[in-house]
Formats: sequence, C-alpha cells, structure tokens
Amino acid sequence: MIQREAVNSSAIVRNNGGGHYNHSLFWKWMTPVGTSNVSPFGELKAKIEERWGGVDEMKKEFNNAAASRFGSGWAWLMVDPETNSLNITSTPNQDNPLMAGLVDKAMIPILGLDVWEHAYYLKYQNRRPDYISKWWNVVNWDKVVEGYEQYASKGLTVPINI
Repeated sequence: MIQREAVNSSAIVRNNGGGHYNHSLFWKWMTPVGTSNVSPFGELKAKIEERWGGVDEMKKEFNNAAASRFGSGWAWLMVDPETNSLNITSTPNQDNPLMAGLVDKAMIPILGLDVWEHAYYLKYQNRRPDYISKWWNVVNWDKVVEGYEQYASKGLTVPINI
C-alpha cells in the first residue's frame, strides 16, 4: 500500500497517493445534516469514553489538533493497531497516520478533517475554527463506526471503498 511505504516514495507519489486516500475517505466520513447518527456509538463510543472521558472531550482535542495545524494538512482520529487505543494527531500536506517514517508511530485513521484552506475558505475565509466546529454537524458516524469496528479495531487499514 502506497500509504505505508510513502517515506520511500517520491514527493509526487506521496502527495498524490496521500491526497487520494485522504479525500476518498473524507467524503465518506461526511453526510448531509440529519442523515446519520449525531454521535459515535457502540464499541467506538466506549473507546472514546475510556480514552477522553466523553465525546465532547475528544472533540476538543481533535479541534485543537485541526486548528493548530500550521498551514495545510489534516487532523486525525486514529487507532494504534498494536493496542487498539485511540489517539489524535495532525499531519502536514497530504500525509496521514499510515505513513510510517513520516509520523511518530504509524496508526490507522478512522476520521480525518481536511484543514487545507481550499476546504473552507470560500465559506469561512480565515475562520478555520468556525469550519472545524460546523464540520461535526456532517460527520457520518455510521461510516466512522463501521470503519472502526470492521477494520481498525482488528488492526486493518480502512479501505477507501468502505
């Protein structure tokens, strides 16, 4: 998989491969308002509560990762494949948590937010925190939970055709 071997690839392959993977899932992680569960559920919700004490606390850490990413990049909710624990990070450009050697430890992304200016500038101009806050209204928790339960919790990468 290009994502896991990105450190050994050219910048062109890394950026385009990362962009393809990241955006393919990004569109599936969103849905029109009112068409998905409004919060995580099941085993994923229990893991969030175990790690952060609640969904609101997880969102605060995620929002901070997204808002504090300097320049273009992504914020991620991810799973450590060795411990099945949840973590949050951000990555620059089109990098993602699967990219061993480019991140502190390779992990499996289960939710990501594009914080490149092109994702929000027309509607929010330079108000990235407003974009981040409103984005939670369209998160497709059904797909996020599916990716976690069927793949990431088992140490498997979430496929783009989920």
